[in-house]
Amino acid sequence: MKETFSLPKVIFGTSSLGNLFVELDDETKTQLVQAAVENSPNMPLFDSAGKYGAGLALESLARALKELNVSPDEVKISNKLGWKRVALTTEEPTFEPGAWINLKHDAVQDISYQGILDCYQQGNDLLGAYEAKVVSIHDPDEYLACAEDAADLLKRKQDVLDAYRALMELRDAGKVESVGVGAKDVSVIDFISDHIQLDWAMFACSVTPYTHENSTLTLLNKLGKQGVKVINSAVFNAGFLLGSDNFDYQKITRESHPKEFAWRDKFNELCLEHDVKPAEVCVQFSFLFDEIVAIALNSSSPQRVKSNISLTEVNIPNSFWRAMKASNLISIDLI
Repeated sequence: MKETFSLPKVIFGTSSLGNLFVELDDETKTQLVQAAVENSPNMPLFDSAGKYGAGLALESLARALKELNVSPDEVKISNKLGWKRVALTTEEPTFEPGAWINLKHDAVQDISYQGILDCYQQGNDLLGAYEAKVVSIHDPDEYLACAEDAADLLKRKQDVLDAYRALMELRDAGKVESVGVGAKDVSVIDFISDHIQLDWAMFACSVTPYTHENSTLTLLNKLGKQGVKVINSAVFNAGFLLGSDNFDYQKITRESHPKEFAWRDKFNELCLEHDVKPAEVCVQFSFLFDEIVAIALNSSSPQRVKSNISLTEVNIPNSFWRAMKASNLISIDLI
């Protein structure tokens, strides 16, 4: 791994720029990008993907940066590859129905050696002057989960490894700075890291105060020994730990999931007792692990960007973590 590769403590997600669940106007999108640029203590890193709005997020990001007169050498962009923009021939896009609002294009998955090179080129075309220097394969766990049988799974695993061969060639040629992986099922990160020398890995819904399996923590240790930097995302279990009814992107109720709601009730009680905020706890939990160097945060509110950044600087008292352990809300000794 290149010693010069580094990550800022906060990485800015861009799914809202692709009209995820709500269509933001161009002015609000520009304000989101502006807030990230102006409040970043270091060079801002935006995390985007061809899948986000079928390329709309990439286009919107580039438009906003250009409008703000941000030079390409003053910003870094991560592009998660594996989905290509295609013409919209149906009333609604065929990928993730209901998630993306008022799109003008569709997207199709293409995880293969040539497919990833095509995605990389298309992404840079959409970005214009702002090339992606940080790249990865988008949700390889979901691609593998679609296997119909053992033979298909074997083929799909080879497709993933072939896609990484393409990314390695881009890195070796100096076209990109770093290569990583992001997944909700971290066992796929484990598989890929057995075959590829990654620069970074992004965990989703896997290292939170509520969710931290022993197998995940073992993988963290393995990646640390390999020199892989870890980014933690979905640190609020997709909003549930902050009061939402969405848990890991699934809507739940007290009747269907009493265990999760009981945990959250006790968690909120402890936060009140120790005068800490749930959001602060979720972010700082990430940094209790040496391998985690950054978190990825999304926001559709420009006003919230600055406060999101401040979450990384809060100090959570050791007494709180001890109380979490004593209440069986966390399963490991952290302090």
